[in-house]
Amino acid sequence: MRSAFHILLVAIVLFGGAWPVTKAALANATPMWFAVGRVVLAAGVSALVLAMLGRLRLPKRGDIPSIIGLGVFQLGGFFILAHAAVAIVEAGRTAIISAVVTYWLIPLSVLVLGEKVPPHRWVAAGLGLAGVAVLSGPWAVDWMDLDARLGHGMLVGAALLWTLAIISTRKWPPPTPVFELLPWCFALATVVILPFAMVLEPQGGIFGPAWPYMLYIGLIVAPIGTWCVIEVGRRLPGAVASVAFLLVPAFGVLVSTVWLGEPVGWDIVAGGGLIVASVVLASRT
Repeated sequence: MRSAFHILLVAIVLFGGAWPVTKAALANATPMWFAVGRVVLAAGVSALVLAMLGRLRLPKRGDIPSIIGLGVFQLGGFFILAHAAVAIVEAGRTAIISAVVTYWLIPLSVLVLGEKVPPHRWVAAGLGLAGVAVLSGPWAVDWMDLDARLGHGMLVGAALLWTLAIISTRKWPPPTPVFELLPWCFALATVVILPFAMVLEPQGGIFGPAWPYMLYIGLIVAPIGTWCVIEVGRRLPGAVASVAFLLVPAFGVLVSTVWLGEPVGWDIVAGGGLIVASVVLASRT
């Protein structure tokens, strides 16, 4: 479990900071085409690295469920919903709600995987969700606004798709190391996202000032961060993983506050404290 937490730290830094970077990039890019660029670059760099290591090969039959789960749900569907939402929702709020797999992963781990969740981890999940509620500040949202309802609905759906990907890799673990499956997962995600970009954003694209952000997200965050998140989801029990992932949005809020100047107040301190407490409690054996 300790090695999984080391990998989690990398995921927190990369993915927690990804949404503020994406928000900044969307000033000069459209959401769906930015998502396409993200998966295309990640597919290319992961394939190149594997080829240099002599490990680029066709997947085995037993890898197919994981490739579908990761490519269609976590990378394809998640990016479609989350990138569309970040265009109309604050970056910090996007990081929080899209990463909250807690309300999906624990019950699905019990129902689908038959995991036994001890009482202290249910308490930890409750603390974590309380922290998320404080951080996201639903009382500050104008719920009469259609964009607000649509954006938040897409983020909840994105979290569900991420959860389904985690469940699929735990239910049908691939015989091939996940790192070697990344090019195929990102390639499948490209097939999923590209039609949405072509239909919804026929005049869209990634323009000049957005390219440095695109290169950082596509070449570093997407391949490395995705591998870290997948490995954490596979190695940790569902209840622990779902609570641990809450550190990602907490870090995202911190980055959004410092870089984008999004408002800071008691909610960030209290919400962050509840999430840290929940992770500490969940990690107890």
